[in-house]
Order: sequence, then C-alpha cells, then structure tokens
Amino acid sequence: LSHVKEGGTLPEFEGGESIDGDELLEIECDVFIPAALGGMIHERNADRMNCKMMIEGANSPTTPKADEILEDKGVYVIPDVMANAGGVVVSYFEWVQNLQHFRWDEREVNDKLGNIMRRAYRNVSKRAGDSGISLRSAAYELGIERVVEAARTRGYIS
Repeated sequence: LSHVKEGGTLPEFEGGESIDGDELLEIECDVFIPAALGGMIHERNADRMNCKMMIEGANSPTTPKADEILEDKGVYVIPDVMANAGGVVVSYFEWVQNLQHFRWDEREVNDKLGNIMRRAYRNVSKRAGDSGISLRSAAYELGIERVVEAARTRGYIS
C-alpha cells in the first residue's frame, strides 16, 4: 500500500513480475475475473485460458465464439448479467426506499440483496441444468420470459 500511496505504479513495484495480458490469461488458476474491458476474451485467446471458473466482472468481456470455446473446455462461466446484477438490485432498493421515504440499514440491504441473488442463481442454474444450456443462455431465457409476462400482465401483448 505504501508503494501506491507514494504514487508508484504496478510495473514499478519491486519484487513483482510484469506480464502482458496474454500471459495473464494462461496462468493456471481456479477463478479468473475479467473486470475491465468488453471483448477481452475472444476466439484467439479463449483456448489458452487456464482456469476452472470465470466470473465476468466486466460488461460483455467474452465474445460469443469464446463462450463456446470455454464451454467446450469445461470452464464454468458466471456471465456478466448474473455477476453484475447486485449493483442493479441495490439501485432498485434505493429507488424503493426513496419512494417510501424510508431507509434500510446496511445489514438489511445486504440480507435482501443476498436473498435475491441466491434465488436468481438457483433459478438460472436450474434452468441451465434442466435444459442443458449455459448459465448465460438460461439467464437470457428467464429474463425474456419475465419481460413477456410483464407485458402480458400490463395488457401490452396477449
């Protein structure tokens, strides 16, 4: 931390080894979290990834072709639409609290968030398993179904 506080950068850090992005993808690890750029995992590098699980912290870090490659390799991918959903849920909580002129404490927000995220994961995981599809496809299917149901409920479609 003192290195950073003094204005140091990662490449200047003594005792560390600098590697490029391609080398980073090839490091053997349990979990890889792409959290910066969209499209960074693509068909030219996905086959070199050496992780068991990937949690997409960035928006759209994996191209569709790379997604297929990772699935063929047996990499368990938690897609961005699931991994990033917590921020959207908490934004919704803020909106609800503002409407009600009421405030939840941090514990209450975290409890509610945890319940929603666990339920969503169970639903998506079950759909993926039952249908033999990826978590990403299952999440999209369930999301589309919810939008259609909401449109029906509101009378926009029959």
